[in-house]
Amino acid sequence: MDKGKLDIKPDKLKRGDEIRVIAPARSTCILSDDTIQRAIACLEDRGLRVTFGKHVHENDLHNSASIENRLADLHDAFSNKNVKAILTVIGGFNSNQLLPYIDYDLIAQNPKIICGYSDITALTNAIYKKTGLITYYGPHFSTFGMKKGISYTVQKFESMFLTDGPFEIVPSEQWSDDEWYLDQENRIFLANEGYEVIQAGQAKGTAIGGNLCTLNLLQGTAYMPELANAILILEDDDLTFAEEFDRNLESLLQAVDPYEVKGVLFGRFQKKSNLSMDELRAIISRKAALKGVPIMANVDFGHTTPHCVLPIGGTLSFDTDIKIIRVE
Repeated sequence: MDKGKLDIKPDKLKRGDEIRVIAPARSTCILSDDTIQRAIACLEDRGLRVTFGKHVHENDLHNSASIENRLADLHDAFSNKNVKAILTVIGGFNSNQLLPYIDYDLIAQNPKIICGYSDITALTNAIYKKTGLITYYGPHFSTFGMKKGISYTVQKFESMFLTDGPFEIVPSEQWSDDEWYLDQENRIFLANEGYEVIQAGQAKGTAIGGNLCTLNLLQGTAYMPELANAILILEDDDLTFAEEFDRNLESLLQAVDPYEVKGVLFGRFQKKSNLSMDELRAIISRKAALKGVPIMANVDFGHTTPHCVLPIGGTLSFDTDIKIIRVE
């Protein structure tokens, strides 16, 4: 099925609700026991109960379970009435393998929160496209295994899933791009200079996107959301560089009629990408489809930490004068 005119907003969480952890890409086989236990404890401290898919620990190929077993865990999580939200273990490279085999009618009939980032972009955007269910670009289950620098992420998770009503996303005070899972005690935190205004203005629209190169995998398929009237939320990891990012962005913009995008929010770039704000401005200045479109960068989502949570298919607005993002 394809989504109809009405979007489906999943219910909020309440204390005692069950969160199911599944692995549409890489499994828990790459996580330490300490990270897993710390993540469970962090979510339980929010009053939530954590359970795991049957195949979440398997390693068939590329640190993932088989397609069949990943699908089984996804379908079981949506069909189980006790499960109120789904968190993905971590990213990877192969979530898009699942898309032709998903029972989208099952998902539409059992709407619930599903959240993750990176490679999970393929899954969450496809689910929104095919069912109308609003999905979420935010922390993985593994993210909650972080010992330090996790408070902003937890706050934004609570604002999105445990609190009623609209809320604002303001910049974190600090950020990090270190490999925290290798050494939880010795972390490098940097002062956050806040959102960068690339092009001024006010924007309101439907949030679509996530990891740019993964989103582009959906082009030409039945799983690509419409970009008209969108607030594009875009980020990329340390495998990207200026020229690669430029052509990936160009490819995405060629998938939409010129001037139909309402705004763009770029997540913070990792250090290894060496993509400066000046270079980003130069790239944007050459995109005719983005002429006059309000754009901010250095937002707290993507492959650095901490993470906010953004609703794919939900309504976002922002004003570059006051540098505040609002989730409607």
